[in-house]
Amino acid sequence: MLRKIDCVMLRVDDLETAARYYANVFGLNRLWSDATSVGMGMPETDAEIVLHTNTDVPKEISVHYLVDDVVAAVETLRAKGCFIRAEPFDVTIGKCAVLEDPFGNILCILDMTKGTRT
Repeated sequence: MLRKIDCVMLRVDDLETAARYYANVFGLNRLWSDATSVGMGMPETDAEIVLHTNTDVPKEISVHYLVDDVVAAVETLRAKGCFIRAEPFDVTIGKCAVLEDPFGNILCILDMTKGTRT
């Protein structure tokens, strides 16, 4: 079900300052940007570091796992005892949901049912 790590999201106060910092200090490349986020790339993976200013995304949830279909995954995971902290909601590329395993770990899943960013 979990296909790969899609991104690690980091909330920041200033997108441009943060993007410059991550480029200069960590050698990341800007892949895309919009009004509330900047996708930064690493040379040996297609997983992104997404710098964002969205206060609706809890700061403690950073790793987002890619699945084929969030709605279907949530139903399957609920049946297997996963607690759904946030039911599927729309994001730019598809849907997202927040889960909690029986050990108190929070996992975020997303799909790309609306397509990739340009």
